[in-house]
Amino acid sequence: MSELTLTIIRLGLLVLLWIFVFSVVGVLRGDLYGTRVMSRTPRKPAPGARQPAARGAATPAPKRPKRQPHSTAPRTLVVTAGALTGTSLPLREAGTVIGRNPECALVLDDDFASGRHARIFHRDGAWFVEDLGSTNGTYVGTERLTGPLRVEAGSTLRIGKTVIELRR
Repeated sequence: MSELTLTIIRLGLLVLLWIFVFSVVGVLRGDLYGTRVMSRTPRKPAPGARQPAARGAATPAPKRPKRQPHSTAPRTLVVTAGALTGTSLPLREAGTVIGRNPECALVLDDDFASGRHARIFHRDGAWFVEDLGSTNGTYVGTERLTGPLRVEAGSTLRIGKTVIELRR
């Protein structure tokens, strides 16, 4: 082999070594400092800051759907057992995702929960819960979910060590 070929191979190995070192440092940094959590609430404007002028006529308030007074449909999730006991969260028509991932609506501090563990969604006038392919499964009462299941107020979900109750 020529000396030029050996030098190119040495430089290539040196570059690969540095790429490996930087990737190890990146993984260690992520493990030590964790995931960056972004706030979901909009920031309030600073005192004295100018508000943008409204354009055109004021928009009317959106119409709220009429709720039946004796409906058994759940409206909130309440954590009844686990690290977040007492936490309450309103259900959203678009769906509520539960898991360990910071982007979930209910972020669980449970080692047995997956990143995106379960989803509660509204369809055809009823609420359903489905497991999103979690490792340890989602339980409604004592039954393990195998597909979307209709739930009513009073139903309990178990995700790892966390128990969640659906309430009106």
